[in-house]
Amino acid sequence: MRSIGSDEHERASTRRGRRGPTGAGLGLLGPAFVAAVAYVDPGNVATNLSAGASYGYLLVWVLAAATVMAGLVQYLSAKLGIVTGESLPQVLRGRMGRRTRIGYWLQAEVVAIATDVAEVVGGAIALNLLFGLPLPLGGVITGVVSIAMLMVQDRRGQRMFEQVITFALIVIAAGFLAGLFVAPPDAGGVANGLVPRFDGTDTVLLAAGMFGATVMPHVVYLHSALARDRFGVSVGPSRIRTLLTATRFDVGGAMVVAGGVNIAMLLLAASALRGVENTDTIAGAHAAVESNLGSVIGVAFAVGLLVSGLASTSVGCYAGAVIMEGLLLRRIPLLARRAITVTPAVVILSTGAEPTWMLVLSQVVLSFGIPFAIIPLVVMTARRTVMGAWVNARLTTVLAAGVSLVVVALNVALIGLTLSGA
Repeated sequence: MRSIGSDEHERASTRRGRRGPTGAGLGLLGPAFVAAVAYVDPGNVATNLSAGASYGYLLVWVLAAATVMAGLVQYLSAKLGIVTGESLPQVLRGRMGRRTRIGYWLQAEVVAIATDVAEVVGGAIALNLLFGLPLPLGGVITGVVSIAMLMVQDRRGQRMFEQVITFALIVIAAGFLAGLFVAPPDAGGVANGLVPRFDGTDTVLLAAGMFGATVMPHVVYLHSALARDRFGVSVGPSRIRTLLTATRFDVGGAMVVAGGVNIAMLLLAASALRGVENTDTIAGAHAAVESNLGSVIGVAFAVGLLVSGLASTSVGCYAGAVIMEGLLLRRIPLLARRAITVTPAVVILSTGAEPTWMLVLSQVVLSFGIPFAIIPLVVMTARRTVMGAWVNARLTTVLAAGVSLVVVALNVALIGLTLSGA
C-alpha cells in the first residue's frame, strides 16, 4: 500500500479533487486520454481499413468488444498506480528474479519496437500522401517530431503533455470521422456486424491485429505510471476514492472517443471502399477516399493519420522508458531510446516492403504481447497484499480474467489456422 503523505500534501490533494468528477475534479481527467491515443495509432488505421474494405461490417463486433475490454484493463492499470503509488513494472520488479525480470523486459521491448514500427511507418505514409516525401525520410521526421513532443512532458510537466496529446486525439477523431458525413454507413449492416463470427483464417488474423491495436500492451504498463505521476506517490486513503471515481470518468470518456474513431474507420471502409480496387493499402484507401468522397475528406484522412503517428509514437517511447526504469532501474537518454526503437521502422521503409502489410503484422505482434501485460495486472489487482482495501471485487477479477482468456484463445486459434493452412 502507498504510504500516507504529509498533512499539507493531503489537504492540498483534497482541495484539488473535493468536487469529484465535476468542477475542480475535471482537473483530474487526462491520463486515460494519453493512453487512448495508442488505440488510434496507424496500426489501427491499417487493420480497420483492411477489415472494412475486405469484409464490410463483419468485424464491427471485434472493435466493440475490444474497446470494452480495453476500458476495463486501463481502469485496472490506473487503479494499481493510484493505490500503490507504483507502476505495474515497479510492482512486478519486486516479485521477479533477475533472469525472469530481464526476460520479461525483453518481450516488452519487442512490443515497444513493434509499436514504433506501426506508428513511424504510419507517420511516414501520411507525410508521403500530404507532401510526397520519401517514406524513409518521413520515418525520420516522425521520429524527430516525437522527440519534440516528449520534451513537452520533460520540460513543461505531465499536465501540459496530456493537453497536447488530448488535442491531438481531437484532431485524429475529426480526421477519421469526417468521411462518415459524406458516406454514412448502412444501419442494418452495422447491426449485423455486431454478431460475433469469423469467415476464414484472414478474418482471424485481422481480428488478432484489431485486438492488438486496441488492447495495447505498452499502455497497460504506461497508464499505471501516468496515474502515479499525476496524483503523487503519497496520497492518503481518504483521497483514493475520489481519484478512482474520477478515473472511471477519465477512462470511460477516453474509450468512447478512441472506440468511436476505430469503429468509424471500419465503417468508412465498409461503406465507401468495399469492392473498390487497391484499397488493401493505406495509400490505396486514401486515393479511393479522395476519389469517392472528395479532396477535402482525403486531406482530413491524411492529417488524421499523420497526427496519430506523431502522437502515438511519442506515447510509445514514453511507455518504453517506464518499462525499462520500472523493471531494471535503468534509464537511457531520450534520444538514444528514440533511435533504438525507430531504427527498425526506418530500415523497413528503406527496403521497399509494403508498409500497410507491415502495419498489420506489427499489430499481430502486439496482440501476442497482451497476455504478458494483462495477466500480471489482473493478478496484482486481485491481491489484498498489494491493493489492501482496494482489492478487486470478485466480479471484476472474473471479467478481467475473461479478457485475458479471450485474447490468448484468439492467438492460439490464429497460430493453429495459419499452420494448418486453413
